[in-house]
Amino acid sequence: MSENRDAPPPPVTADHRRQFDAYRYVYPVVARRSKGLSLGVNLNPDKRCNYSCVYCQIDRHVRRDLHHVDLDQLRRELLELTRYAAGGEIWKHPRFAPTPPPLRRLNDIALSGDGEPTCLPDFDRAVAIAADVRRSLNLDQLKLVIITNASQLDQPRVRRALPILDANNGEIWAKLDAGTQEYFQRINRPAPPVTLRHILANIAALAQGRPVVIQTLLVRLNDQEPSPQEIAAYCRNLQSILAAGGRIKLVQLHTTARPPAEDYVGPLSPEQLERIAQHVREAVGHDVPVEVYPSVPR
Repeated sequence: MSENRDAPPPPVTADHRRQFDAYRYVYPVVARRSKGLSLGVNLNPDKRCNYSCVYCQIDRHVRRDLHHVDLDQLRRELLELTRYAAGGEIWKHPRFAPTPPPLRRLNDIALSGDGEPTCLPDFDRAVAIAADVRRSLNLDQLKLVIITNASQLDQPRVRRALPILDANNGEIWAKLDAGTQEYFQRINRPAPPVTLRHILANIAALAQGRPVVIQTLLVRLNDQEPSPQEIAAYCRNLQSILAAGGRIKLVQLHTTARPPAEDYVGPLSPEQLERIAQHVREAVGHDVPVEVYPSVPR
């Protein structure tokens, strides 16, 4: 089949490369869920993670050497790139020049990466660096976002970071992909001793102190969407967080947008996502918004 040279390029929101120019740790992404520019901070350049999700787009067959994150370099990169983005120069870069005007805004610094960011021993120091950069540039509206699988939220390094987040317009986006332990094992494949009960307890405890964003990735496994029983159990998990006094700021339902780790994994259709979203809205009530993010065309 010949290439369609008249086909439009993929939208800028489909480009989630974690590499930008010569930067080692910091990378800009125009993200649909951020509704603007997010400056990602890769705290796992060695790809270490305590999950092995079936939908993960990180190629873990090509391992990188164990790597100590150079916090001084991280600070320099983050300060330079944040200043570059906040001043608007980034929109002249060929990679970001096609960005639509409504998305030409700096929304957040997001600590994430090629693994689980909260596994970094110096995690609280990395959060403090992001907060210092934010303050030094007087970016009071800039968010600090932690994107996490929630497995380490009870660890001292994360607890030390929470007051820093709370004082600097911080948010935690916590992964919750399953309703049952069986499905949790099947889709997230966590390293022992992590269990779904542990994840739910961590999220509930966190949400009692500050609102949390729930991120859920929904997929087809062997061409089967999640069963009604699994979705019902997932909804009960959200209800249990609320019943424990936790606050959920937002539920984000999305699906795969890039090649997954396993070839039996596929995206849900927009109609399937919206049907599940309706069940979730009924479960959490009108006070908790539920957003749907279908797969991005490439």
